[in-house]
Amino acid sequence: MYTYDEALAASLKYFDGDDLAASVFVGKYALQDLDGNYLEKDPSDMHRRLASEFARAESKYDDPMTEDEIFDLLDNFKYVVPQGSPMSGIGNKYSIQSLSNCFVIEPPYDSYAGILKTDQEQVQIMKRRGGVGFDISNIRPKGLNTSNAAKTTDGIEVFMDRFSNSCREVAQGGRRGALMLTISVHHPQIRDFIKIKRDLKRVTGANISIRLTEEFMRAVEGGEELQLRFPVDSSNPDIQEYVSAEELWQEIIESAHASAEPGLLFWDTAKKMTPADIYESEGFGSVSTNPCGEIILSPYDSCRLMLVNLTSLVKDPWTENSEFDYYKFAEVTRKAQRLMDDMIDLEIEQIDKIIQKIQGDPEPESVKRIEVDLWQNIKKQATLGRRTGLGITGLGDALAMLGQTYGSDESIETTEKIYQWLTTHSYISSMEMAKIRGVFPIHDANREENHPYLDRIFKSIDEMPESSLPEGFVNNAKQYNKLFGRRNISNTTTAPAGSVSVLTQTTSGIEPAFMLHYTRRKKINPNDLNASVDFIDDSGDKWQEYTVYHHGFNNWMKSRSTLDQEAHENETLVQMSPYAGATANEIDWVAKVKMQAAAQKWICHAISNTTNLPSDVDVETVKQVYMTGWKSGCKGVTVYRDGCRSGVLVTADENAEEEDNRDRENMTFVDNNAPKRPETLSCEIHHATIQGEKWTILIGLLEGRPYEVIGGLSMY
Repeated sequence: MYTYDEALAASLKYFDGDDLAASVFVGKYALQDLDGNYLEKDPSDMHRRLASEFARAESKYDDPMTEDEIFDLLDNFKYVVPQGSPMSGIGNKYSIQSLSNCFVIEPPYDSYAGILKTDQEQVQIMKRRGGVGFDISNIRPKGLNTSNAAKTTDGIEVFMDRFSNSCREVAQGGRRGALMLTISVHHPQIRDFIKIKRDLKRVTGANISIRLTEEFMRAVEGGEELQLRFPVDSSNPDIQEYVSAEELWQEIIESAHASAEPGLLFWDTAKKMTPADIYESEGFGSVSTNPCGEIILSPYDSCRLMLVNLTSLVKDPWTENSEFDYYKFAEVTRKAQRLMDDMIDLEIEQIDKIIQKIQGDPEPESVKRIEVDLWQNIKKQATLGRRTGLGITGLGDALAMLGQTYGSDESIETTEKIYQWLTTHSYISSMEMAKIRGVFPIHDANREENHPYLDRIFKSIDEMPESSLPEGFVNNAKQYNKLFGRRNISNTTTAPAGSVSVLTQTTSGIEPAFMLHYTRRKKINPNDLNASVDFIDDSGDKWQEYTVYHHGFNNWMKSRSTLDQEAHENETLVQMSPYAGATANEIDWVAKVKMQAAAQKWICHAISNTTNLPSDVDVETVKQVYMTGWKSGCKGVTVYRDGCRSGVLVTADENAEEEDNRDRENMTFVDNNAPKRPETLSCEIHHATIQGEKWTILIGLLEGRPYEVIGGLSMY
């Protein structure tokens, strides 16, 4: 057993003095008993715990990997990194939790009972450490007559607040919840959905995204009207309204520019190119996405996440001889896919423990029924599909180590090749496992015939160098799939690495370096009484702040001679480095979308990827980002304009604003907590024409700065 201070000291040594990495590991992933004693002092202890459990799962099958072999993949976060819930939950006998990172539940039925059922299901998953997504397009629009005492329907907004508040509520005593709410662009209340998070105090517990159809996007291109309807999927809807698709598109863009939401899901592309949707009649038709948008799922399906650390696969980094070791990458990927399949077995064990725990609770069966049914449904989907979520992290650093500028044509070609090899060898591994361990139970090769995504993967398998294939594998992929099938219904994704990238000390997922030095915020668990509070956000959540220097940049500097380092100022070194012009706010947004599209071509789920934009970017640029994403085949796109809301990563300029507000002419100054309104304010009066109507806009000023805005139709 170890105290907090002992574990922190050991972890600081492990991470070479990186206090953020040490605090993240000790606070989130180090195993504790029920009395709060630490049973792991640093990540090597955690990796041994994980390796032991993976080896136990492997032992059920022929030719198992050994514990030491698995440990070598995990040790020092070098090659394979289970994400979040798996790191916390595997082998943890002190916490009854799911190993899945991502869940989607069925859309709420259009009744109070249905909405309350959904509300309960989301919190039951969140308390077991899972993030949840669901679609709310089934909820009737506001103002319709009902036969109950309320007389009319409330519409989507009140229930969005409800779901959001439940997410925040379940997270009060521990890890924060995560929620995604999606809606069809055809829903009659789509405008209310678009605008709701412009109020920074509403729906703070959820991300929101719109499912855009080809029908809508073609109407935008053609300047046509769009049908809003309810039910949204009906060919003969009860409610119909026609609006300008372009005006609705403009409202979406303006909201994303103002507050980074809603995100966009190009839904027809997503369903067409997600292989699990072949099995829609068996319950695997996609209905929504997880909170970060990288896993498109069917009702009650779940996914576990694991990363391959690309920085460990660059030979001779920072030199003219640097190269990416694709053959080692192929080997690591195939082993990682096996571990992902093992994780499904471990998750099914966890679900059985959860159900056993619920059934042993003292509440009557009528109280426990929804929770038991929920986990039985989740177990069924995990068993039938055996879905995995294998991805990568450290791409931004790997490109720099190869001497390539993130966003350049060369880097996009490299990115596509890396993703092609990831998914191709993941599928090879899945096909090999099917021969030994059996197929996922509903596999049907005949139904998979001519699927555009699977055909691309099978063709890639056939074109792989024979020397990169496992011994004895015959690369006639379609025939192999017909003979032996696949072990997993869908395999690959790209999730945000988040705190995991702090532990790997690399760039996160597919993202570039955010900045080469910045402040990072770490949310404080309310149970952590030792934490100092450095920042409180708009929602009242408390955060610690750390000054972070990007590890890859430091490693590049260490690769240079001492004389070189002394001969140049720090900013000159930045410009000399392979990171020059390639941080999140510097890269060309077109290049960022192209990078995502190149990766999405090979990923069978989706990609969590934020197109970061500078604070002064205009609305038209956001529109181009979204339109380019759709045309280039992305399944979804999200933008973040610097400074539009409180963030986890903070630029030095933003810190300057918080620490010194005297030089207002040279900085953007944002107050999120307004002072009390005086009895009178001076104001500016503006006149505008909005959709053909004349409006008068009053802007109240406090100390010369805008304080409030009031608008209305002009009387004259």
